[in-house]
This record gives sequence, structure tokens and C-alpha cells, in this order.
Amino acid sequence: MATITDDTADTTDTVASVSLQDADREPDAFAQKLGRSFEEYGFAIIAGHGIPDELIDEAEEKARAFFALPEEVKRKYHVPGGGGARGYTPFGIETAKGAQAFDLKEFWHVGREFAPGHPFRGHMGDNIWPEEVASFKDTFLKLYDTFDRTGLKILQAIARFLKIDEDYFIDTVRDGNSVLRLLHYPPIEGEPGSNVRAGAHEDINTITLLLGAEEAGLELLTRDGRWIPVSPRPGELVVNIGDMLQRLTNGLLRSTTHRVANPPPERRNRSRYSMPFFLHFRSDFLVEALPATVPDGEPSKWPPITANDYLQERLREIKLT
Repeated sequence: MATITDDTADTTDTVASVSLQDADREPDAFAQKLGRSFEEYGFAIIAGHGIPDELIDEAEEKARAFFALPEEVKRKYHVPGGGGARGYTPFGIETAKGAQAFDLKEFWHVGREFAPGHPFRGHMGDNIWPEEVASFKDTFLKLYDTFDRTGLKILQAIARFLKIDEDYFIDTVRDGNSVLRLLHYPPIEGEPGSNVRAGAHEDINTITLLLGAEEAGLELLTRDGRWIPVSPRPGELVVNIGDMLQRLTNGLLRSTTHRVANPPPERRNRSRYSMPFFLHFRSDFLVEALPATVPDGEPSKWPPITANDYLQERLREIKLT
């Protein structure tokens, strides 16, 4: 287990730390441990996830090489009005919902590749690839596909926890609008004021799989209002529930508020890198509460909405569109 404590309280919090290899060896125990952590915290830490170390290292190397390029080169790959869906989003644009101060980060998005004529191409653009970084496309398409497969295995365990068909999620995420984000939080110069690396927010999507969170800063908000750190070991995945899955489970699985806090002054001269994969339902999937999660005689907590309509609504709120 990954034990995390808050210096301001005497409470010890335990976010599940599990190995995905146990999903095959002990599927029921794995699903229960994972599901209970998602119920209480909305987060879990996963080892044994099967994403090769050499692929992770290669991806980190390519991401660092891109973000080290001159600003004018990176901005060649920014698509004004594109909502940050593909390519580069410069520093100082994304702003957490309800916040006034922008986040201290820049990022790159890789999306799903579609063949000509696919019905979802109308709202999912083609990927953009920087010519300055060798093998960038091959590396990140490989990582994207690996994340996709790993995410589905986690969703199968979630289905088992929910006591629904273990294959329920296969069709719901097929051709989903999932996005691999390469994140760079540059060194902080001077006093940041009210700006933080990533303001308090909830994720929009189904589940998020995050690599590279070993550098301190990721924190989640507990039910009783305390911020506690989430501290995976090198190579481990942090997985959290997004708003769409929270809606589908009528709030049973929590989409927890989290943030990336600024480092202490002595570490502000260091960059922070991470790679979250935002796994999404397919665009036309109707997100409505599973019947078993709605108590008899009560309405569901949220009205039905398609995954794409919800995504567009939330992108407007965080100032990406």
C-alpha cells in the first residue's frame, strides 16, 4: 500500500497500490482493492502495468527534446482555435475551471489515428508531428496504443467491481476521443503569485493513466477537505477516475479534485515532466447512470449527455475553446 500523510492532521490515508499482474492471478481481490480506493479517493497507484521501461524512457527523451526547442519553433505546431486537441499548447493558456490564474505549464497532445471516411473525423482532427525530433511519431503512437490496452484492462477490473459484464467497457471506449498529453512544467522564476503548476480540477474523461509523477507536486483533495500527496515510485502508474465515469456510476466512483502544487523555493529551478493518458468514451456514447447505481425511487444525480457534448462543454470551461 502507498501510505500518504498530511502534516496538518493526525490522519493516515491509504491509496491502493496494486500490481496489474494480479488482475489475472486474483481478479476478484484485485478488483475489490482497486474499486474501494476509487470509491474513497478516486485514485490508485498501479505497478506491473506492462508498459515497457524502454518505451517510457524513449518517450520521456522525445518529450524533453521537443520542449527544449526554441519557443518560435514550438509555436509552429500550435493550432489557434483548435482547443489544444492536437499539437502544441503554449505556456499560460490552460486555466482550471473557475480559476482566474493560468496554469504554469505547456503541453503537446497526441490523439487517435483514423482512416479516411471514419465518422468521428468530423470532430477529431489529424495528428500533428514535429519534424525536429526524430522518431517522435513512431514513439508516441506506440505509447498511445500501449496506454489504450492498459486502460481497457483497468476498466475490466472496474466492471468486475461494479458487478457488470467484465467486457462492458470494450464497446464504450472503442474509437474513443482519448488523448496522450506530454506535459512540461518549466522552472519557476521569481514569485509565482496565484499561479500554480496545475490548479485544482477534476478530469473530464473516463479514467486517466499518468506516468512520470515521481517528481513531487501531485495532490488530491480528501472527502474531509485535506490536500494529501500522491507519490508513486518510478515507473508506476497513477490512475484516477474522470467525470464521465463518475456520472456513469452515479457518483459511486469519485472524480476527485486534484492539483499539481508549486515546489518549494529550493526546487523551483527544476522542470517537471509527466505523461497523462486521458481515456475517453467514444464520442456518441450516452453517459447516463448505470441502473444498479441509482437507489430505488431516486433520480440519477446527473442527466444523460453524450461524451462529445460533455467534452465540449468542459473544454469551454477551462478556456481551451
